[in-house]
Amino acid sequence: MISFPAFSITAKRLLQNIAMAVFLLALIVLACRLWPHPPLSQGQPFSSTYYDRQGTLMRITLANDDRYRLWTPLEQISPLAVKGLLLHEDRWFYYNPGFNPFSLMRGFWRSYVAGGKMQGGSTITMQLARMHWHLNTRTPSGKILQVLRAIQLELSYSKHDILEAYLNYAPYGRNIESIGAASLIYFDKAPKDLTLPEALTLAVLPQSPSYRIDPKTGVIGSALIQARNRLFIRWQNHYATDSSQISLFRLPLALRQPEQMPYIAPHFIEQLRQQNQQFAGIDTRTDTTIDAGLQRLAERQVNAFITRNQSRGIHNAAVLLVDTRDMGVRALVGSADYYNRDIQGQVNGTNAKRSPGSALKPFIYALGMEQGVLHPMTILKDVPSAFGAYAPENFDRRFLGPVTATDALNFSRNIPAVYVASQLRQPTFYQFLRLSGVADMASENHYGLSLVLGGGEVTMQELAKLYALLANRGVLQPLRMQKNDPQLTTSVRLLSEEASFMTLDMLRQHRRPGDTLAQAPSSLPVYWKTGTSWGFRDAWSVGIFGPYVLVVWEGNFDSKGNNVFVGADAAAPLFFNIIDSITASYPALQEPKRPFPKGLKRVDICLASGDLPTPWCQQKGKTWFIPGKSPIKVDTVYRPVRLDKLTGEVACPPYDEDETRTEVFEFWPSDLANVFAQAGLPKRKPPVNHCKDEGVDVSGNPPRITSPLKNTTYTLRQSQQGRDRISFNAVTDADSKTVYWFVDDIYLGSSASKSAIDWQPINNGQYRIRAVDDHGRADSRLISIEIVN
Repeated sequence: MISFPAFSITAKRLLQNIAMAVFLLALIVLACRLWPHPPLSQGQPFSSTYYDRQGTLMRITLANDDRYRLWTPLEQISPLAVKGLLLHEDRWFYYNPGFNPFSLMRGFWRSYVAGGKMQGGSTITMQLARMHWHLNTRTPSGKILQVLRAIQLELSYSKHDILEAYLNYAPYGRNIESIGAASLIYFDKAPKDLTLPEALTLAVLPQSPSYRIDPKTGVIGSALIQARNRLFIRWQNHYATDSSQISLFRLPLALRQPEQMPYIAPHFIEQLRQQNQQFAGIDTRTDTTIDAGLQRLAERQVNAFITRNQSRGIHNAAVLLVDTRDMGVRALVGSADYYNRDIQGQVNGTNAKRSPGSALKPFIYALGMEQGVLHPMTILKDVPSAFGAYAPENFDRRFLGPVTATDALNFSRNIPAVYVASQLRQPTFYQFLRLSGVADMASENHYGLSLVLGGGEVTMQELAKLYALLANRGVLQPLRMQKNDPQLTTSVRLLSEEASFMTLDMLRQHRRPGDTLAQAPSSLPVYWKTGTSWGFRDAWSVGIFGPYVLVVWEGNFDSKGNNVFVGADAAAPLFFNIIDSITASYPALQEPKRPFPKGLKRVDICLASGDLPTPWCQQKGKTWFIPGKSPIKVDTVYRPVRLDKLTGEVACPPYDEDETRTEVFEFWPSDLANVFAQAGLPKRKPPVNHCKDEGVDVSGNPPRITSPLKNTTYTLRQSQQGRDRISFNAVTDADSKTVYWFVDDIYLGSSASKSAIDWQPINNGQYRIRAVDDHGRADSRLISIEIVN
């Protein structure tokens, strides 16, 4: 008799054990999946890619193992490439546990029993296991280990992660691995943009990448074409295909080879690589500020210039172009030829310390205007001078006598520049350079005033920042080499808007050389300066045009001198050739619009002295000045002298109108008079004057200040600052038309006769107020200012 209850109990227990085993297995699988695992990209070295600001590929570097490898997320890979891979390699990828028993048995039979060609039968997961752990799978034991590792991958990672990792590990010929690197190198595009022929080509390529491409031409071989076309036939059986896709397969297909990859701005990229060495990870793309079009343009001009001037001994040059709007480096040519060992071509000339010659002089004059030492038309003495033990000379060993500050800057006269630098305080020129970030400077005493004439050293990149400071109205900002570099986070004001504007206006009047290639001058104003270092080792031309700062250097990296290395003769032509080429290629280029400095005024001057004109001034002009800061006084060069009609000697007052006449003479200091005489242009000497009043016609009454009151203390409230002002007024003679007002010898402004002018004091203290009319007659008085809360 059969016992059914006992059988039922046994079956029930078996089912419970099976269920528990399944549950435990599921729990183990879940634990394996949830247990933290390193990403499959870990440990893999990757290439770096560099793009210009428009997304043009500039370079792809080799990874540390000398392979091209880029990591691309699965979502950024074309579905065509993914479907083609699965169709070709592993149709059951999403359903198998990491291995396919039927494929393995078929491969084992053909390889070891039937004696045919070796066939592995590996799934995508098994291939990833082989590549990830570097397994030898040509033996049965190796194949078993591969299966176990594949199961480990399936337990630890999702199908998404495994497929993504395979596409980023797979070999694609030569030393190219990963679909990202293969797509970029072979087809110059991202994996998400692959066409169907390109996607299927990459799908069949990993099986035998070594012999399916001609490495010289890049043309795919017949074996690869046949494999791709066979896959396309299978594709048509599984996916809808239109006629346009079919026609694409009839077109020839060539794969660009690694040797044909671009390498744009190599010095720039090498500098970026050195700066970013500490950053490593999957995302190795760098979007730079370089403009590939401007970079190629600058390189072409450098190459053409070097070719034309090699007979003169000019073999090397460097160029730096910076956009002042965002301080991005748009072009960087570190040498004339990166691959030329004879000129040490791989040295980055834009980052090398060199003597700037006179290229820093604009900042001496800018500081002078900032500190009230001069204005653009101040007359400076270009005469033999000594500053303590330092006696500088001019480049041409000549002296021009009286020159305006503008001409002294543009003619690069050394004596006036040293004089202005000697007057600077807080900051001195040395302190200004330190504040601007010029690195590796010795002590201030080490240079002395020789720093003015290029005694120190700067890099082209430091020089570009300084000139950009002028363009940006006195605000210093760091250079940017990557698009994600922050803007304006570390900016600092080193000059006022007024001083920066006036310096640029002075540089704008610098005439361009006549031997450049352009037939007509640029439509854009160019604010520029040249420099020549001692021993003719460096020739410079630096300036601003449109939105750009352009720095050009010529010389030798071994510091060997050459008499042709003169800024105006060697560097300036290349400088303007680049400018003319850019303006021709970009006709819509314009100078950024910046507001006019509010504190800047325009005033009439006597050109001979740079001071306020009198009725006897022979030639008048205009200058910019900063009220309350720029130094200016009434002209004393041209003076009227009463002469006796009979003797021609100076007549002493009282004058007889019938026996005397008035004649205007030029009164020059003796050092300037000597320079005129040495130049063959002697000035007529004023007659000897034995009169007490020196024979100057000062007839008429001087102005009489009516406000402010003499010896008075004015109390102003700080809360009202900006509204509390002191009115200046004076009574003048009938022949006076203009009154010039000075506060402690600093020119405040002018007013029409019998009109008032307002002054807003800032600090407490005692001030001397002077009123000088247009005949040189004056009145003055002391007042005190007390500002209270």
